[in-house]
Amino acid sequence: MTEYSHVVAGLHPVKELLERTPDRVETVLLQKGGRQQKEIKDLCQATGIRFQILPRAQLDKLISAHHQGIAARVFSPGFVDPQVLLETVADAPLPLLIALDQVQDPGNIGTLARTLYSLGGAGLVLPKNRSAPLGGGALKASSGALNYLPVAQVTNLGRFLEQATQAALPVIGTGLTPDSLSVYKARLSTPAVLVLGNEHKGMRPGVAKKCETVVSIPLQRQFDSLNVAQAGAILISEFLRQRG
Repeated sequence: MTEYSHVVAGLHPVKELLERTPDRVETVLLQKGGRQQKEIKDLCQATGIRFQILPRAQLDKLISAHHQGIAARVFSPGFVDPQVLLETVADAPLPLLIALDQVQDPGNIGTLARTLYSLGGAGLVLPKNRSAPLGGGALKASSGALNYLPVAQVTNLGRFLEQATQAALPVIGTGLTPDSLSVYKARLSTPAVLVLGNEHKGMRPGVAKKCETVVSIPLQRQFDSLNVAQAGAILISEFLRQRG
């Protein structure tokens, strides 16, 4: 199963999807130089859905069905409104949102979703751009959790974190910085938002500025062996432990 296995292909099916259930659409794929694309582009812009222009050969490789130069990558459960996540976070057994800053590995996202859902978390927040697709790899790694865990996409992650702060939610960042605090010494109150950064670069500076505290996991050996999903599991567990 490829990352593009959840795909709707063809002009009219994609148009209907954008008009009726745009919350299910992650990305629209358009053939470079293709015909009849203006209406699809207009619908994408009206609904805030990103579209990618790809060469015909690349589109053919990704999609076996007859696509007419137009296809949509679909997240079957559908995305929720980010504002709804902020308003309902306190209803979860563990009122914690995880915001991922350009995490690129679908397996990491799926594994995090599985952990977060199992421990009662409130939902995931992903940037619309430069984030791994929620296709077959992510769904498989989540063991089905992505079918139930609320997931929101945001155009500007920094702005979402500002909205979280305005809603009185502490925004906790992660990373090894001179000012970071051991997660075992930090007071982790909930409801809250926990931000996990890119696998290699961590949080972007603009995102880090929106965090009121940055925490890290104190490793006992000089060996950076934790990927973002493993680190996330430890951090989520500590939030749960402190909640009691």
